[in-house]
Amino acid sequence: MSTFDKVAVDITVVLGTTSMPIHQVLRLGRGAIIELDASENDGVNVLANGLPVAKGTVAVNGNRIAVEIGQLLPRPPDMR
Repeated sequence: MSTFDKVAVDITVVLGTTSMPIHQVLRLGRGAIIELDASENDGVNVLANGLPVAKGTVAVNGNRIAVEIGQLLPRPPDMR
């Protein structure tokens, strides 16, 4: 298992998306709220190094936020 100790994987969880002009992005400050095209009850997409690997839901446990994986996505043929 020590071979895998040095493998870095960037995990991204996407709840929703939005579009806004760059001048609005440049004016964003700390505490700014960005409206997404999703609600807190919608599913999330989980990406590993930018590739979709799973779908899940947001779970809140006390003061911690987690993602519960509901479905693993098949790997593309070129990744097998």
